[in-house]
Amino acid sequence: MSDVLETVARWSARGDRVALATVVETKRSAPQPIGTKMAVNDRGEVAGAVSGGCVEGAVVEVAETILGGGAPQLLRYGIADAEAWDVGLPCGGEIAVWAEDHDAAPEQARFLELARGGARVALVTVVGGAREAGAGDGARRTGASAAPPDPHAPADPHAEAPRPGAKLLVGVGGALGGTLGDDELDAAALALAQEALWSERSGLHELAGATLYVDVAAPPPRLVIVGAVDFAAQLSAVAALAGWRAFVIDPRARFATAERFPAAERVIVAWPQEAFAELAPLDPATAIAILTHDPKLDDAALLAALASPAGYIGAMGSRRAQARRRERLVAAGVDERQLERISAPIGLDLGALTAAETALSIMGEIVALRHGREGGRLVAAGGRIHEAVAT
Repeated sequence: MSDVLETVARWSARGDRVALATVVETKRSAPQPIGTKMAVNDRGEVAGAVSGGCVEGAVVEVAETILGGGAPQLLRYGIADAEAWDVGLPCGGEIAVWAEDHDAAPEQARFLELARGGARVALVTVVGGAREAGAGDGARRTGASAAPPDPHAPADPHAEAPRPGAKLLVGVGGALGGTLGDDELDAAALALAQEALWSERSGLHELAGATLYVDVAAPPPRLVIVGAVDFAAQLSAVAALAGWRAFVIDPRARFATAERFPAAERVIVAWPQEAFAELAPLDPATAIAILTHDPKLDDAALLAALASPAGYIGAMGSRRAQARRRERLVAAGVDERQLERISAPIGLDLGALTAAETALSIMGEIVALRHGREGGRLVAAGGRIHEAVAT
């Protein structure tokens, strides 16, 4: 999505009008995940894609209609299995795409600006009535409403349904602007969006008779590694490969050098409490991996980590070492509920022997838990391989 955002910013800066299409729902197999964006400007230029085939052509036609003054539309594309590969929707996949004028609401431009800057932000958009969510009926395209309203008209507080295209911009601290046209709906949407900010899942929701699309933008997750050891070098490399920002912490300047950890964004020579304060806030999108075998470092790091809302806390060591560590933490006042937050021994059971294999084990556990999975073998699991998640 970042390439599309950069292109939209460049087009807007030179005065182009832009229509934006976003994948808001997928069913079965789909070539692009929810949140994928495609942009079309009034010069006929296109950036991004919502599928892998001729769906783009249909979306461009709608975008041109919108740029000509048309209303925003919720588009649905459902393809029979025999036709799937011809249009880029393998295995009979279905997608829903919300197409709108990028310039119709200031909240849209502000959302893209904040997303480009790495902010954690959500944009809630009314895309139709409650019947729209999951209402795939095989139609090639479904409009946002039977009689599309003027997308530039102000919201009517007495209207029976929220106006398609109305927006509410939400940040970690609360609403940043816009309205869906109703105070109660705004309050409910605010709570929904703030939850989505941390699950980082964009998608459609039915709320108070309306279908809302919550579009979430979030910075790359962070992995904070305590201990400038060989495992940390491999783990920071694997984390970077997975799209995480890795930080290595150790108070021992001799070991904590940038040369030893080239994949880390920063190497901080400090005790855990000081380094955590420097990296604050340690939020639910932050994972902490403690790889030392020194109780002075281990315990200090765990106590500081448990005082934060970090989404993952793991600690290396044998089961015997974990038992001794647990006793020390209890003596320091840590209760059972807090102890349950610690994943120790750290990692998945891969039978890892080398530092590289151990890094895979640790990162595998972190990624699995982040997505609500246990990290088992797919061949032994039922259900969907991929959940509908944001880009």
